[in-house]
Amino acid sequence: MLGVCRGRRKFLAASLTLLCIPALTWVYLFAGSFEDGKPVSLSPLESQAHSPRSPASSPREREGLEARVREVEEENRALRRQLSLARGRPPAPRRGNHTGTYSVEEGTGDSESLRAGIVAGNSSECGQQPAVEKCETIHVAIVCAGYNASRDVVTLVKSVLFHRRNPLHFHLIADSIAEQILATLFHTWMVPAVRVDFYNADELKSEVSWIPNKHYSGIYGLMKLVLTKTLPANLERVIVLDTDITFATDIAELWAVFHKFKGQQVLGLVENQSDWYLGNLWKNHRPWPALGRGYNTGVILLLLDKLRKMKWEQMWRLTAERELMGMLSTSLADQDIFNAVIKQNPFLVYQLPCFWNVQLSDHTRSEQCYRDVSDLKVIHWNSPKKLRVKNKHVEFFRNLYLTFLEYDGNLLRRELFGCPSEAGVADASSKDLQKQLSELDEDDLCYEFRRERFTVHRTHLYFLHYEYEPAADSTDVTLVAQLSMDRLQMLEAICKHWEGPISLALYLSDAEAQQFLRYAQGSEVLMGRHNVGYHIVYKEGQFYPVNLLRNVALKHIRTPYMFLSDIDFLPMYGLYEYLRKSVVQLDLANTKKAMIVPAFETLRYRLSFPKSKAELLSMLDMGTLFTFRYHVWTKGHAPTNFAKWRTATTPYRVEWEADFEPYVVVRRDCPEYDRRFVGFGWNKVAHIMELDAQEYEFIVLPNAYMIHMPHAPSFDITKFRSNKQYRVCLKTLKEEFQQDMSRRYGFAALKYLTAENNS
Repeated sequence: MLGVCRGRRKFLAASLTLLCIPALTWVYLFAGSFEDGKPVSLSPLESQAHSPRSPASSPREREGLEARVREVEEENRALRRQLSLARGRPPAPRRGNHTGTYSVEEGTGDSESLRAGIVAGNSSECGQQPAVEKCETIHVAIVCAGYNASRDVVTLVKSVLFHRRNPLHFHLIADSIAEQILATLFHTWMVPAVRVDFYNADELKSEVSWIPNKHYSGIYGLMKLVLTKTLPANLERVIVLDTDITFATDIAELWAVFHKFKGQQVLGLVENQSDWYLGNLWKNHRPWPALGRGYNTGVILLLLDKLRKMKWEQMWRLTAERELMGMLSTSLADQDIFNAVIKQNPFLVYQLPCFWNVQLSDHTRSEQCYRDVSDLKVIHWNSPKKLRVKNKHVEFFRNLYLTFLEYDGNLLRRELFGCPSEAGVADASSKDLQKQLSELDEDDLCYEFRRERFTVHRTHLYFLHYEYEPAADSTDVTLVAQLSMDRLQMLEAICKHWEGPISLALYLSDAEAQQFLRYAQGSEVLMGRHNVGYHIVYKEGQFYPVNLLRNVALKHIRTPYMFLSDIDFLPMYGLYEYLRKSVVQLDLANTKKAMIVPAFETLRYRLSFPKSKAELLSMLDMGTLFTFRYHVWTKGHAPTNFAKWRTATTPYRVEWEADFEPYVVVRRDCPEYDRRFVGFGWNKVAHIMELDAQEYEFIVLPNAYMIHMPHAPSFDITKFRSNKQYRVCLKTLKEEFQQDMSRRYGFAALKYLTAENNS
């Protein structure tokens, strides 16, 4: 309601202004040009011309008067365009190459006096910015490498998506790690009107590797220099952003600044907000050459077409080679070289208002850039200290950043109405998804269960740093599991019990993902392990997508074998090495086998974990331990034959039986879990059934074991126990799965139906 009122006030103000200004203009020009019979100066440039000895009708005065008339007429035209916008009639578009149509919002003009205020760097333009054509695509380039930078990019992208009203095309110059992470993220994010292209940063290293660089960004901090060569030849302009940027406004406002470039201006930059380039920060501080304070390259507007015509590649290379003879290396990566080029060619720069890059660096003078935090457009965390930087408004900036850090990214999947669909990341997948969903019957009592199978969950792979060196003997095994926030406490214990690689899928909200990050970074155990892959699957829908999570975890292992476990089990000490030896002993590389690790459980929260099979058998006899689910679901593990296991010294084979759900070690090429099963019930049973249908042998390992640790019941098992419809739908899905098995595996699958009827 408040927005409507404001809109009406703007409309009335514009209408009155449009009616009154023409009359007032001529009164002003006629009467205001004389005072006591003498001409009065119309602008500072005319002050010398209007002396008492100058005739009132001199040619210079007439020229000034005519210029002022033209200026006021241009303001009137601007107001008419604004008024037509307020009435819902956009002005006729101008024809142009890729630049779109620019209109004037809220009385924004382009007068020289206003421009001068912008260049001075301390004007907020009162929030007034030229608009961009509604469906014009805005191009954004970001250099991103590694796991941590990929997380930063997500926060930056969230802040851009939150405010945007235009299609976006992201150009990501990424290493192989960042490309894998971000390609998966954008594919599963499915944001309409967003396109993403990747450019191999590793292939560009040779272009800049000859430049010694002391900056913490390393070689990737120099790659903005080669964007004219890297980005498509038909791309005319692009906004270039650092990963540590947060937007507080629509990026279209920044894109609109391109139309203010004149002459040979090809770079839009904000002045550096520290004294770095003045060279007075400490004794013997010798920075690269720069124009005054220099410019910060965290936000750059690049006119690529003009830069190419100017032979930008040759320009920056010659400058870098010359300066490196004396400077020996760069301290601030690409920023030093940009500034050295600008020092020699000041005409290249259009100076952006400082609020387009408020720099929270060490020794920052950013507080002098703005009068009020509401003026700010872009926050740049360009200090190595990031959120711990000193600034009187740092809490405001930090809260803004944390808002997007923990913001539910699913809410950003909103359509841009009125714009034709472009071939973006989300389009093809979205059409397929809509088709699949349209085929479901919404009146079906199990509709929500069926729908879950087609839900696309936003997925962030390798949320933390990951390192893995393949074993030379090709026997390596990855532990695979999934968890939610309420099982987080198991991570440290599992890492202590299993020294091999681990692949985990975590089902979390955006806010919980940040809680997990803080938890992990505060844990010496977790930070000491780099061979654990943490893959965040973001929450959506009302069911826990247990089999989707398992599939995400198993798809991203890098070993030939995997141990399919659950997060609430602790493997015996030394199980990792034992499994690797068993892989060789049972020739898993050349046979279809599923090695079973027998499962036990304790009802005690404090347990002296058995260090050997003999100790476990003793605890089993004393009632400290039990075979898993002995009290409630005997069928799940009965085929393991625990009685035989007690005395076994060699692996032995067991046959599949109904409801069998052991924990197994298999090759990485085994079938995935069936996604139709969500929440509690039949998720592992269906997978083991399919292994049997594909003629896997089930082999029990005689000296392996794992123990289930007690915990509160999950939300899904509570729903299963209390909700009859939940159980009915699970039974329906189970029957449909068995029918699918019959179609896929034919006569051999009939035994599953028979076994069910006899169980």
